Amino acid sequence: MAENKESLLAKLDEIDERHIEIEKQIAEAAIATNSARLIALSKEQGKLKTIVSKYREYKKTLVGIEDAEDILKDSTTDEDFRDLAKEEIQQLEGIKNTLLDEISSKLVMADEISANSVIMEIRAGTGGDEAALFARDLYNMYVRYAESRKWKVERLSFSTTEKNGFREVIFCVKGPGVWSELGYEGGGHRVQRVPQTESQGRIHTSAATVAVLPEPEELDIQINPDDVVEHVSRASGPGGQNVNKVSSAVKLEHIPTGITVNMQDEQSQHKNRAKAWRILRSRIYEEEEKKKRAERDSQRKSMIGSGDRSDKIRTYNYPQNRLTDHRINLSLYSLDKIMNGNLGEVVAALKDHDREQRLKDL
Repeated sequence: MAENKESLLAKLDEIDERHIEIEKQIAEAAIATNSARLIALSKEQGKLKTIVSKYREYKKTLVGIEDAEDILKDSTTDEDFRDLAKEEIQQLEGIKNTLLDEISSKLVMADEISANSVIMEIRAGTGGDEAALFARDLYNMYVRYAESRKWKVERLSFSTTEKNGFREVIFCVKGPGVWSELGYEGGGHRVQRVPQTESQGRIHTSAATVAVLPEPEELDIQINPDDVVEHVSRASGPGGQNVNKVSSAVKLEHIPTGITVNMQDEQSQHKNRAKAWRILRSRIYEEEEKKKRAERDSQRKSMIGSGDRSDKIRTYNYPQNRLTDHRINLSLYSLDKIMNGNLGEVVAALKDHDREQRLKDL
């Protein structure tokens, strides 16, 4: 425990020094005229600011404790002053421990809290029409949760079935703390219920997969345009006369990673290209972040952003009105409310568990 605290304080000293270094760089004339570099440094400074201010408060508290202890060590101090010093030490020890807990929590969750835009992809898995209806229900659940959090939802692409299910839907969610809350949703989601098409009342099991990708700003990731091949074609499917006359569908292929994005929802080639680049940028960014996480700690697989769709993370059991999150062995018998967008309790439990795990591994 003492070693963990020592390594934590050493890390905080590094962060404090980096914050001072950034302040000096921002004050330089050469940086002031380089807007891209200035923005990058300002963003880094913003990420560190809360941790640094708390750490400096922590160090002031330590000085206060030392001063009070010096009073106690002085044999000439009268009893009233000694009592006051003891009382002050007791108060400051409590403040010190609280500050260290807050700092630890902010430090391990700093990257997630800073991402305020994500792209979510939901795809129907095994189960045919029922799986597509479940994918639609998951989409509606996330949209309602986003609305309750005052986040903005933008649907980027979707493909429907005859029964109004979703084969696939890709959408963007923007707002404070989006990644820190929705980042846990990536993986396999399984539903157990009687499908609308089932006449004999038998329970079926279907599945959908969810991916959650932090949406980077262009400053956060640089993609060489020469590494991306663009294919333009006529869109297929419903869309009126424009479909067969104008080459509006755009496909982007990133050669180094093999990642491809198809976009034909809009009648405008320009709009399809812009959407396709947003999705491509997010997928490449997530791929790079996965590699960084693996290099940083090959032993620990962080829950946030693992994005492994083959992992079954959650079961939605309608007959029992039960949601089970298998990663933390959580069962809640309020599935009806959860599907209506009340995800708060699930998210809070996942965040608490994740924070505990990260603190252990710090």
